[in-house]
Amino acid sequence: MSSEFLISKIKKNNFLLIGRAGIDIYPDPPGTKTENAKTFVSHLGGSSANMGVQLTKYGGSCSLLTRVSNDALGKFTINQLEYYGVKKNLVKLEDNESRISFAIVESTVEDHQSIIYRHKAADLFLNKNDIENCNIQNYECILITGTSLAAEPSRSSVLYALELAKEKNIPVIMDIDYRPYTWESADKAKQIYNLACDYCSGIIGNDDEFAILSGSYDDGLNYAKKISTECDLVIYKMGEKGSITFANNEEISTGIFPVKPLKPTGAGDAFMGSLIGALLKNYALKRAIEIGSAAAAIVVTKVGCAPAMPDLDEVLDFMKNNNIKKGDT
Repeated sequence: MSSEFLISKIKKNNFLLIGRAGIDIYPDPPGTKTENAKTFVSHLGGSSANMGVQLTKYGGSCSLLTRVSNDALGKFTINQLEYYGVKKNLVKLEDNESRISFAIVESTVEDHQSIIYRHKAADLFLNKNDIENCNIQNYECILITGTSLAAEPSRSSVLYALELAKEKNIPVIMDIDYRPYTWESADKAKQIYNLACDYCSGIIGNDDEFAILSGSYDDGLNYAKKISTECDLVIYKMGEKGSITFANNEEISTGIFPVKPLKPTGAGDAFMGSLIGALLKNYALKRAIEIGSAAAAIVVTKVGCAPAMPDLDEVLDFMKNNNIKKGDT
């Protein structure tokens, strides 16, 4: 299928993001193990929030639809979104004894620990009224993360949003973002993800995530290629081996930028936000994928996710001074 319509809608620069915003705290200074920490620093986190920050740094106009806990931490998150320029008018406060998504993330690679608390996560209380009140028809492109599908009532609400988007010819791009601890089972995840894929114009995920969609690790790549016949853009990421993109009946193989990472987190959010941001800036698809890969490489060399997201000038400067390495597939 052609990605031209999808890219034309991206260039309208009016994005609705549906997913989670949360708080990340990091043992300080970098390299400190959590059990030895005496000081922590706090940052905005959550995949959709991070993605919104990254896309905003490319000039994207982003509104985030989510729920946060009605407490000081929820309000901290709202203030952080405002600080980074992500529109907060669709963020709702959840009173149901919920808690915001909270992660303790080490700035280490060796024996790295990310401890994530998602008990009664506020974002998973997103409901159909939230979808109806956000006026989906006012947006040109919708970006979702798969964790929003992990539990009710968010699951049914997001699927309802996808139905409305399809009726109104608004493209949806999904970052699979599979987190097993939030799902009942891998089989349920397979079922719901595939249902969501039927409504998506773009699907981005890594080899492990496409294995969930296909039901078998060995079939993930072939499955990505198969669904690309009904989808405008499918990106199959393979870590150090780079990625394969299926678009316009072509396959685009792209490598990575080798770096010495400080931490392993945030790369996926940077990749998707920068990919879409680069398309917004009129870069060709292959170049946009390379820009996404460069942003992902930059983010893992810094503390935090949201504060680590680079702007386009930083990415282009990085690309001038670092060579992309083609992975073996």
